[in-house]
Amino acid sequence: MNTSTAIKFVAALTLCFLALSANALQIEPRSSWGAVAARSPSRINGPVDYVIIHHSDNPNGCSTSDQCKRMIKNIQSDHKGRRNFSDIGYNFIIAGDGKVYEGRGFGLQGSHAPNYNRKSIGIVFIGNFERTAPSAQMLQNAKDLIELAKQRGHLKDNYTLFGHRQTKATSCPGDALYNEIKTWPHWRQN
Repeated sequence: MNTSTAIKFVAALTLCFLALSANALQIEPRSSWGAVAARSPSRINGPVDYVIIHHSDNPNGCSTSDQCKRMIKNIQSDHKGRRNFSDIGYNFIIAGDGKVYEGRGFGLQGSHAPNYNRKSIGIVFIGNFERTAPSAQMLQNAKDLIELAKQRGHLKDNYTLFGHRQTKATSCPGDALYNEIKTWPHWRQN
């Protein structure tokens, strides 16, 4: 095998690995956590420019599927009730039970970051990540979700990653999580 063929082989293998990694990600549908139907959802056409990372600021997070589903349901109730959103504000939820849950999902406008909702995917990590970062599994799930969004054409290849605090005055997504995402390749200072 010559050098050119070997390089092509390694490149093809790497692409297959990345595709398998993102395709292996299981996203729990809205029905799994008992989502209430959204009021007049707004579609987003084409890939978006941003991923915005949040934390739910729940002090203890969740570690079992039952706990996580209950917390997600409570977040939706708060967003639709007190905040008068049409649905849960986030597109996806990264939970401490090792799962990714569909919030609004791909292709729908969120309510999570003023001035960015129409051009972003909002991802929330359940828990408070002021002092401690999320688990390695939660972080990997978020990375795999972002890769999946690119593969499915919902996110531009040259997207920008922000923490919620970069879009408005807030401490979200917590110092520990914010410091973590600052090491990811698409994070940018604004």
